[in-house]
Amino acid sequence: MTTGHTGLRITEIFVSIQGESTRAGLPTVFIRLTGCPLRCNYCDTAYAFEGGTRFSIDSILEQARSFGTPYVTVTGGEPLAQPECLHLLRELCDAGFEVSLETSGALPLDEVDQRVSCIMDLKTPSSGECHRNLYENIPLLKPTDEIKFVVANRADFDWCKSKMIQFDLPARVQAVLLSPVHESLAPAELAEWMLADRVPARLQLQLHKLVWSEARGR
Repeated sequence: MTTGHTGLRITEIFVSIQGESTRAGLPTVFIRLTGCPLRCNYCDTAYAFEGGTRFSIDSILEQARSFGTPYVTVTGGEPLAQPECLHLLRELCDAGFEVSLETSGALPLDEVDQRVSCIMDLKTPSSGECHRNLYENIPLLKPTDEIKFVVANRADFDWCKSKMIQFDLPARVQAVLLSPVHESLAPAELAEWMLADRVPARLQLQLHKLVWSEARGR
């Protein structure tokens, strides 16, 4: 039983097929926290910016257990914008879940439980939030973590390549993920760039958007 915590504002808790990261395809519980300090141009979860319902951590754990899968993803919004997220991550790990955290890379990772797999964005220039990248997070990344770039155009792609080289990202994390902006950059075009330039990264499509036309609530 958790005590002394105020709980978190939650937009939704649901089970779906994981659509991103190296866990793509696995039945996963998604805990979407409310609120985000960023406003990326390509954001597809703006509905999580405001509102939400406050839940205790015990209530969140109870709901997560009810779905019967060991995989849990804490996402947003930007989940680390709520300080109690750190307690939630720890409690989920203590409860035996395999936990991943989807984070923008704009907030510090130093207090995130080491058992959590961090899926951290580096915001590309087209996002409008490139200046928010907290590069001090990169030395904190573990071999079980992943870096995600959302790519809208060739300029983004070339920027991603430069960051991969600058920080030796393929050697630092489990996977570097390049994801085309949905309905903006054709996946085939990004794939051709990756092949032509021999980029040591993984093409990532949002599997849930291929399975279901409406991603929210899945």
